[in-house]
Amino acid sequence: MIPVTFSQIAEAVDASDWGTSRPTGGPVSQDSELTGQIVHDSRKITPGDLYIALVGETHDGHDFVSNAIESGAVALVVAKAFATDEALQDMPDTVTVFVVDDTLQALGRIANLVLSLAPQVEVVAVTGSSGKTSVKDLMAQVFAPHGSTIAPPGSFNNEIGLPMTVLQVDRETRYLILEMGARGLGHIRTLTEIARPNIGVVLNVGSAHAGEFGSIEGTQQAKQELIEALGPDGIAILNDDDPRVKAMAEVAPGRVISFGSSSVADVGVANVDLDELARPSFQLEIAAQVSEQMPDGASLDIKLKLAGAHNALNSAAAAAAAIAAGIDPEQIAQSLNDAENLSPGRMNILEAADGLTVIDDSYNANVESMLAGLKGLAQAGRGRTTWAVLGEMRELGDDSVMAHDEVGRAVVRLGIDNLIVVGQSARPMFLAAAAEGFYNGESRFADTIDDAEQILGQHLQSNDVVFVKASRAAGLDQLVTALLEAHN
Repeated sequence: MIPVTFSQIAEAVDASDWGTSRPTGGPVSQDSELTGQIVHDSRKITPGDLYIALVGETHDGHDFVSNAIESGAVALVVAKAFATDEALQDMPDTVTVFVVDDTLQALGRIANLVLSLAPQVEVVAVTGSSGKTSVKDLMAQVFAPHGSTIAPPGSFNNEIGLPMTVLQVDRETRYLILEMGARGLGHIRTLTEIARPNIGVVLNVGSAHAGEFGSIEGTQQAKQELIEALGPDGIAILNDDDPRVKAMAEVAPGRVISFGSSSVADVGVANVDLDELARPSFQLEIAAQVSEQMPDGASLDIKLKLAGAHNALNSAAAAAAAIAAGIDPEQIAQSLNDAENLSPGRMNILEAADGLTVIDDSYNANVESMLAGLKGLAQAGRGRTTWAVLGEMRELGDDSVMAHDEVGRAVVRLGIDNLIVVGQSARPMFLAAAAEGFYNGESRFADTIDDAEQILGQHLQSNDVVFVKASRAAGLDQLVTALLEAHN
């Protein structure tokens, strides 16, 4: 983290009082620098850190202030409700206290302060109903050879994870890759106020979180907040295949680069072919005048190590962002060919010792990602027995039953051999598959993960392919672990 002074922190968080609020002892010098890190988990405090007491649904960070101090915290950010005279009197003289209205907002403001001290950093942000983490991971690997690059692990895309990622910026950082998620209108706008993007990527507008946004139009407006946050020099990267995303070009204040599967996209994919493990090969088509290095355009061969045809389009999104940053397309292509799957539970192909193949896509799910994953299973399982083990897709609102029905029918239509549906909330998948043609035992229902494991234990053969997917809360990653243990 770039060093900041205590006075800079106080100004950034709009502290109503700090340092001198203790009845004994004096404040540190205003010019003193914070030598440690910003930490919101008291268990991770090291000497010299600043502890920020966040309040969540199930815990209150103020309950752990004493633990933070014992571990060496030299400064605290606390809410006014906590900062009573009695509480402050118990503080050691060596601890500086910043009293604020909202500690979560203060975290974002400190992150914004740190970013403001690194004007050379180019902020690249991605949002969408699905695929954010996969594209973020691809962009991190494409940008890294061209400058110090910071990207979050997993899906650190909310009002806590994003500022904590920003706080990793140091004086060597050239690129900051951020994933921006939303649970409602205004959430992405808040994240862009913490880290204003230079390049904004919108992947798609789909069914994910439809229940929270109220409608597909609400989802579109929420994702569009990223494009609206761009400055006149900012560049919007938009999916030409998605009409709702394509329409966001109308609100983009600066340049737009499109990506997609059509020939009119600025950065397109063509001739997609999947190998025996559903890893795509394709041509990355760069239109004329899109890249400074290749003004006449280019067609570059890509062979991914990642599974799923959808990763071809994800690669085009990552490539478009890198072209916007001025990176040579040939170098982009090389990075895409070398890219690894960085985040667990996202189309990770796992081979067991006895020959069983498990495709772990258990991290999250919506209709679009379910269908993409099932297509990958159908391709990877050619000539082998295929199993789809599917659980609930959450946060779909009134569309939940129909969405699960659509996925169940798709399993049959794609020619997948067997379906196991886990959990009562996902039962419409099981019923839909039966109605579509799975009425001879191809579709099975399991109340629990243990029930699903038992069914698989009775029927799986060593050469089979198993695809596991559900929303994260369904916990099907436990089943992936159990399968690998049983077959290794």
